[in-house]
This record gives sequence, structure tokens and C-alpha cells, in this order.
Amino acid sequence: MNEFTDQIQKELLVTMLKIREFEDSVGEMYLRGLTAGSMLHLSVGEEATAAGIGHAMQEGDYFTTHHRGHGIFIARGGKLDRMMAEIFGKITGYCKGKGGSMHIADIDFGHMGANAIVGANIPISLGGGFTLKYLGKKNVSVAFFGDGALNQGILYEAMNMAALWKLPVMFTVVNNQYGMGTHIKRASASLEFVKRAESFGVHGAEVDGMDVEKVWNKAGELLQYSRDGNGPTFLNSITYRFYGHGRKDPSPYRAKEEEAEWKNRDPLLLHKTRMIESGNLTEKEFQKIALQVRAEVDKAVEFAKASSEPEFPELYRDVYVEPYGRVGGK
Repeated sequence: MNEFTDQIQKELLVTMLKIREFEDSVGEMYLRGLTAGSMLHLSVGEEATAAGIGHAMQEGDYFTTHHRGHGIFIARGGKLDRMMAEIFGKITGYCKGKGGSMHIADIDFGHMGANAIVGANIPISLGGGFTLKYLGKKNVSVAFFGDGALNQGILYEAMNMAALWKLPVMFTVVNNQYGMGTHIKRASASLEFVKRAESFGVHGAEVDGMDVEKVWNKAGELLQYSRDGNGPTFLNSITYRFYGHGRKDPSPYRAKEEEAEWKNRDPLLLHKTRMIESGNLTEKEFQKIALQVRAEVDKAVEFAKASSEPEFPELYRDVYVEPYGRVGGK
């Protein structure tokens, strides 16, 4: 595991700023009718979980995400212009505009895809872990999913298989405590999710998902555990989404007092304050970084606006594999 340095602390700050600015900008573009598709799920408030784990991962690691995955891809180094173009449904996007907000992927980069079906990305990450072990690589396959997937049977099938074959997989719960409008306490008879994982022989831990340094540290420990050949791990990162389930959801199912309490624990402000108090950042430096990030996001928006929509034939490309011609003909 790497040593936590002042440089890493600054990189985490920049990453969280990028996620926050990108998500706020995407939300605005959605309301203006510039994005493709009818749904948009933002991860504002969850930046520490994405940044902490993303920076603890290494080159060559695989990952999949759920439908709220913009921030995770940014934390792994996703390009803002190509991401924005994909969300706009443009040909210059990662999936040439066919994936949109909920299905961004970049196989060459290790991103095996976002998935709008609850828990459906988990077995894909399991396959990634099998591949890494088969090839003898010291990498890890990470499955990011929300607390809504904690009661999906596929998760437990995947954990059982990962433990049985000692696969390098990290099952990561971005636990914002709400599956759409249902609080986790109304969906789960027991909230001891780490114990659930451990009952399958999966090494687990829980972390304050609003504290990026704690997330980075705990994720690093678990990832190293899997890199060393000890098998799968499970991380329950407790966080909170500041917006509703979708961009137009006013979240009437949450008390305003609850929302205010969590927003007072804004992971970005918590990290900024800690850095200023430690002497690793000044308010002036922060404002300069924020302006640079804002400019980068604005440039990504202009790139997406200026890009072309895919031509009709593009709809049929990259959908099916045609191995050596068609059966029974040329």
C-alpha cells in the first residue's frame, strides 16, 4: 500500500472538485434539454468514496459501476470532454453516444461498463477477477454498486464464487442509504453488511464514505489484500447523495433536517478544511484550483455541444460480433 503524502492529498482534492463541477454542470445541461436520454443520476455528495477508492486503485485494475457512475470514472482518470460528449449522445463520446449517462464504458482503460440494472454489473466484475487470476496479474477487479443491490441475490452468488476461487475482486457498496426513495432500514432486516460478506469468506470492512482520506486508506488495505492473493474483499462506504434519485427528484421521502445534517459533512469542504488547517492549502490556492477545474468542465461542455450526433448506420456498430462471416453464407 502506498504512503499517504501531501501530493496525494492535493490530488484527492482536485479529483473531488472535478466530480462536483462535472456533476453540477451535467445536471444543468440536463435541465436545459441538452443531454441524451430521459434519466440522469448524479453523485454529488459521494465524491470522497469515488476519489478515495479511485486513487487507491492501480493501473491495470478493472472496474464496473452502477447507474450513478460519473464520479467513479472521473476518479479513475476518465476524460471530461469524452464523458460529456457521451452524456450528450455525441459521436465523440466514449461509446459514440450510444451509452449515454448510464452505460459509459472504456474496455481498453479497464472500465468494463456502467449498468442501469441493479446489481447487474457485479458478475461482470467477477469475470474480470477471474481473468486477472487466470492471467497471473497482480491487479484487482472492483465492482461499484449502491445499497439497493445489497439484497440482490446475484451479489451473494458472486461473493460465494469469488471466495470459493479466491478471486481478486473488491465488492464496493456506495451506500448512500436510499434505493430510489426507500431507506435502507426499510429494505434490510439487518444492517450488518460486512458480516454478510464475511459469512461467505469475503474479508470486509466499513468506512466513513464522507472522509476521503479514510476511504483511500481502507480501500488501499483491502485492494492490497486481494493483490497478495488472499481472495475477495468487501467495502461498505457510508455516504449520502445530495440530490434525489434522479435530477428531477425533489426527494420528498427525506426529511430536510436529515439532508441538512449530511450536507454539513460535505466531503469536499471537510477535505479542504483539513488541508488548510494542516498548512497544505490556502484559500487563495483553493480558489485558483477551483477556477482551473471550472474552465476544464466548461471546455468539456463546449466540446460536447460542438460534436456531431452519430449517423444512422452507427446505431448498428459495436452491437454484435460477426465472427468470420455469417453462418450459411458470406
